[in-house]
Amino acid sequence: MHNPHDPCVRVRGAREHNLKGVDVDIPRDVLAVFTGVSGSGKSSLAFGTVYAEAQRRYFESVAPYARRLIHQVGAPRVAGITGLPPAVSLQQRRSAPSSRSSVGTVTNLSNSLRMLFSRAGDYPPGAERLDSDAFSPNTAAGACPECHGLGRVHRTTEELLVPDPSLSVREGAIAAWPGAWQGKNLRDILDALGYDVDRPWRELPAAEREWILFTDEQPVVTVHPVRDADRIQRPYQGTYTSARRYVMKTFSDTRSATLRAKAERFLASAPCPACGGSRLRPEALAVTFAGRTIAELAALPLTDLAALLPRDGTETARVLTADLTARIEPVVELGLGYLSLDRATPTLSAGELQRLRLATQLRSGLFGVVYVLDEPSAGLHPADTEALITVLERLKAAGNSVFVVEHHLEVVRGADWLVDVGPGAGEHGGRVLYSGPVAGLAPVADSATARYLFAGPPRTARTVREPRGWLTLGPVTRHNLRSVTADFPLGAFTAVTGVSGSGKSTLVGEFTQEADAVGRLVRVDQKPIGRTPRSNLATYTGLFDVVRKVFAATEEARARGYGVGRFSFNVAGGRCETCQGEGFVSVELLFLPSTYAPCPDCAGARYNPPTLQVTYRGRNIAEVLDLTVESAAEFFADVPAAARSLRTLLEVGLGYLRLGQPATELSGGEAQRIKLASELQRGRRAHTLYLLDEPTTGLHPADVEVLMDRLHGLVDAGHTVVVVEHDMSVVASADWVIDLGPGGGDRGGRIVAAGPPAEVARAVGSATAAHLARAMSGNPDR
Repeated sequence: MHNPHDPCVRVRGAREHNLKGVDVDIPRDVLAVFTGVSGSGKSSLAFGTVYAEAQRRYFESVAPYARRLIHQVGAPRVAGITGLPPAVSLQQRRSAPSSRSSVGTVTNLSNSLRMLFSRAGDYPPGAERLDSDAFSPNTAAGACPECHGLGRVHRTTEELLVPDPSLSVREGAIAAWPGAWQGKNLRDILDALGYDVDRPWRELPAAEREWILFTDEQPVVTVHPVRDADRIQRPYQGTYTSARRYVMKTFSDTRSATLRAKAERFLASAPCPACGGSRLRPEALAVTFAGRTIAELAALPLTDLAALLPRDGTETARVLTADLTARIEPVVELGLGYLSLDRATPTLSAGELQRLRLATQLRSGLFGVVYVLDEPSAGLHPADTEALITVLERLKAAGNSVFVVEHHLEVVRGADWLVDVGPGAGEHGGRVLYSGPVAGLAPVADSATARYLFAGPPRTARTVREPRGWLTLGPVTRHNLRSVTADFPLGAFTAVTGVSGSGKSTLVGEFTQEADAVGRLVRVDQKPIGRTPRSNLATYTGLFDVVRKVFAATEEARARGYGVGRFSFNVAGGRCETCQGEGFVSVELLFLPSTYAPCPDCAGARYNPPTLQVTYRGRNIAEVLDLTVESAAEFFADVPAAARSLRTLLEVGLGYLRLGQPATELSGGEAQRIKLASELQRGRRAHTLYLLDEPTTGLHPADVEVLMDRLHGLVDAGHTVVVVEHDMSVVASADWVIDLGPGGGDRGGRIVAAGPPAEVARAVGSATAAHLARAMSGNPDR
């Protein structure tokens, strides 16, 4: 079956998601790019089929216990794949990042630096040599005992716990306490302990207030509840918990993101007084190298760190610094030299994180594998794209096959092999239109990619709008911005540009609700709309409420006494109890990330059989959730509340998504467009400022046009739109451009040029100018 000498990966009969029995051969040892409009099925082919099958074979080879999980994780829906080597996937997935994960841990650079300090650091006289573990804040040997290696301590104060001291305890003065019966329980215990729960908080003696909020004691008392008219409660033994104790315990122990976020509102975080925020024990901070502590070196931009490492010294020091320098090189090459080792992973964009993983792979020395990458150009300024192509070529030269899902035309042009999927999205896609060398795509009439790749889009010169006024932001001093002041035109479309790390997101992040000139500020980012399969497009936009009402109003539901709640998969009643309405069960694998497998009882339908017997126009609730936005728009055409919601989703190019598609399966770009659609369906009257961070991420040039029409429509309706953007076709159509730079990190953070696109395209010293000029001549990327 598997012929290791087969020069091609041959896929037969792939039916994953919307793929229509696809057969395709892709040569090995090439840079192959998968293209097609958003939702055409290119990711289903690259990740859902090729990568999933390689992963399945890997599981099968590793351990017998993994085998019984294979049938649960589910093999991809494909008749067969031959010639497939092992694969490494670098997706833009938003893995739940921990506060302990950093640039240093993702790239393994931290290990090298710790080894350097352990073996070649300068120790104080008489101190014994420390293991490399002692230089890590993530180990018991290295973590500062005061903050447990987090660098910050969480404390609470009376002002945070009791925001309104005019209320009494019974009226809810202690805002940090839980709601419902638990809160009532704590109030009754306080009452039984002899505290006055009816006096305004501010009138209670200081010592009492201190005890109620901060005591570590947990006295147990007998509570005699006040009789309610409708039920008699028996006396019970109640244990007291102070507000601080409750908040700290919830914050550190809860598995619920909502409860944790609520607890966090009552905590103030401050740098740890013991380690000054460096997260390490004093013994580790006493060791230096090149005159600095490990915390000081980890705080430097990588370019500065590499420059600071001495080339001489002991043999050990030379070997270790050479290793460190060699590991830093690919990171700098991919335009990420402005990052420091201690930069926390959650603060990185999806594109930055993926390029860090890519830089690490360059050093891993693997060969004979397939790398499957998900839009590695995301978040990259055109000036950095050439470096990316060089890196992909190097992975190929080392004897690997590199399969890339990509929209950036320059990356597509640099490929050896092109697989174009389409022609449309969702059910209108799922076919391979072309597989072969790039030039051969030109005559393929159905291909949306061909139209942009060879001719470039037709340029309609927009007349630059006259601003209705100006909004001044600044002076801003934050991250690498040093008292920067920027002027944004109102009633216009502004693009903020600059290389990675130049300060674009930092600047735009300074917009606050206090901007008087605008009635409302709407920030549309790429954060996930939910972190579990429970959130989806229908729940987020409010469409699901409408659908549940429609089902609850059917004759069958009324006859059975089913209300709206029966059709929710989030509460007991109508949902399948095996998976608690998730449709999936989580499969934990030792040493590997946990995966979701379809629920064995409801097979992913999420509801129990009686609920699924209720139909509306011949479909049950699970079948409706399985409709794409496009099909649902026809199905609900005469339900006004649903039709409006679905129309806005179609307008931002999301017609191919299924209503019940779990949030965990959505890309950052899709999440952002769902948020945009739910904003648009509100139909704003007041002047609104819309802020979007790289809205074209994950979009095919054809979809970019659709989105831009919608955004320019908002401006024509009198609103203001500000985008952070690398796509020069978008920047060329703006009214105003603010270009930051000239470089990233310390080499950025200034406004290099500001003005209409034509002016910025001529600016001297701007990394953006030349690329913008090309886009304005109607000849981008060349």
